[in-house]
Amino acid sequence: MKIINYRKGELYMPYGYTGKILRINLNNNRIWIDKHDELWYRTYIGGGCIGAWYMLKEMKKGIDPLSSENILVFSLSPIVGAAVPTTGRVCISCKSPLTNAFGESQMGGYFGPELKFAGWDAVIVEGKAEKPVYIWIKDDKVEIRDASNIWGKSIGESQDIIQSELGDNRIRVANIGPAGEKLVRFACVLNNKKHACGRTGIGAVMGSKNLKAIAVRGNGKFYAKDFEKLRKKTQWFAKNFMNNVVNKSLNLNGTADIIDEMNERGMLPTRNFRKGYFESASMITGEKMTETILIKNEGCYACPVRCKRVVASDEEWKIDPSYGGPEYETIGAFGSNCEVSDLAAIAKANEICNKYGMDTISTGVCISFAMECFEKGIITEKDINGLDLKWGNAKAMVKLVEMIGKREGFGNILAEGTKRAAEKIGRDSQQYAMQVKGQELPLHEPRLKVNVGLGYALSELGADHVRVEHDTDFDFYAPEIFVEQAKTLGLLERLPNDQITEAKIRQYYYLQHHFSMLDTLCCCVFGFAPVRAYTMTDLVEIVNAATGWETSLWELMKLGERRWNMTKIFNLREGISAKDDWLPERFFTSLENGVAAGNALDKQEFKNALKLFYEMANWDPDTTIPRRAKLIELDLKWLAD
Repeated sequence: MKIINYRKGELYMPYGYTGKILRINLNNNRIWIDKHDELWYRTYIGGGCIGAWYMLKEMKKGIDPLSSENILVFSLSPIVGAAVPTTGRVCISCKSPLTNAFGESQMGGYFGPELKFAGWDAVIVEGKAEKPVYIWIKDDKVEIRDASNIWGKSIGESQDIIQSELGDNRIRVANIGPAGEKLVRFACVLNNKKHACGRTGIGAVMGSKNLKAIAVRGNGKFYAKDFEKLRKKTQWFAKNFMNNVVNKSLNLNGTADIIDEMNERGMLPTRNFRKGYFESASMITGEKMTETILIKNEGCYACPVRCKRVVASDEEWKIDPSYGGPEYETIGAFGSNCEVSDLAAIAKANEICNKYGMDTISTGVCISFAMECFEKGIITEKDINGLDLKWGNAKAMVKLVEMIGKREGFGNILAEGTKRAAEKIGRDSQQYAMQVKGQELPLHEPRLKVNVGLGYALSELGADHVRVEHDTDFDFYAPEIFVEQAKTLGLLERLPNDQITEAKIRQYYYLQHHFSMLDTLCCCVFGFAPVRAYTMTDLVEIVNAATGWETSLWELMKLGERRWNMTKIFNLREGISAKDDWLPERFFTSLENGVAAGNALDKQEFKNALKLFYEMANWDPDTTIPRRAKLIELDLKWLAD
């Protein structure tokens, strides 16, 4: 690859990029290529930053997210495909049908690197096909193919048919299931049947476009400036990641390894976030999964952590291992939060979600919402197709998952998400809808994880658990590692997980930019969060080795801040404002049980924390509009004007 001296406007690329962005309009089947200069790539680099740029530039204000005017941006970064562990994710951006705000989610697996090997930095899809189609990308050859024979098929069935039709089982397929086709507002996109772009309803946007899948096969390779340095980073991680207590835990028992400790500390969401302690938690832990239904671990491209669980059962609940196994969030959503202690039933709910293509977090929290409404007498068996939605009823829970995926009966109401479902049900049910900006809360307790609570309230996506480092990581899971690594950001002390202080707001402010940067680089937090094996210096060196740039942590952190402000501007344009930066009322009332019983957030403290964050961000503290000087400082003058 020829590299010439940096010069604005010239269409050449640093290493790490292909220099081509694939454009597809399904209205007229037009296919073309966008090209940008190095200045553009270095300013927006990849992931959600590229997604936000295209959405702000090309999407009209106020569009219906399920209309043909929405666009889907599948974007990579210069380090995707580098064969360095935890750098192989793909980001999908669009306007969310769940929140009517900026939508974004990422998935691991192998799809992202394969797209890079096929020669593309991003794929952007607009319009709507007249009939079901899928997109077939083989290097520089792109086809829009008929998908009528796979419309209505499950995630697994449609992937298998596409691979068989094209004669290659190494083709990577990102597809939707029946939930996406039926426009379930939290439908997701999966690849390899188990790696999910779970949040913000991106699968419904694909369904609204009659787009069943994107299939890709690449025969190219990754071009790096310094392969030897990348090789050494990979070898070091493979040799040392098990020395990191957090990565070791992921390898041994997956993300669910934290359940026992969260429960003992009174912060395991239970009974729709009313409680923090689940009496039967020992039945649904990562260790219990390893002892019972686990058959193997799997991982993503070039990653030795292998945190993905694969489970199977031939007993009461027949579980198909091709759909993987439940993560912590899934177990929390269908397990403790619904008070279900049957791990196999939880795994079955996970299988159905992956089969139909639905976010397990939103699906589970919708069901716990329904269970509380049932408990309070707001809905009855007559309203919910005869289901007995008592807490802990595993059979009713699993049945309702399938009803949501099919939009059958009461499942059709829940398929709209808790915010819209509560509006339809009425009778004060809104107080039981655990959502922010329309998106259901992940399974972490804001009353005891203050950083996470701020992240839920402030996130441009609605409640999301990977916007910032979790308080428990830097307070009691791995505080020594965190303090050592976070020094690079000027964060020098250990702070209690459950206190709102000015120091905590400062910590959140810096970490939020760091995590936004990781999303833009399409990095997995299990490799690069401040308590994992790689350091921030490692990340800078990986980017430089891939691209040939001489970047710095300062430049990359500014990249994260730039992305955050771009998505903020998008949301303000769409009517999302300061009033939406808030948590459900429940979190300002006391936890009901466990060692943390009585804990609650203080409303005035939380309001003050938000105001302080807005001031730190240089946003107007009343409107949250980024000040002109801040946008210019971030090289976003085009948004300031």
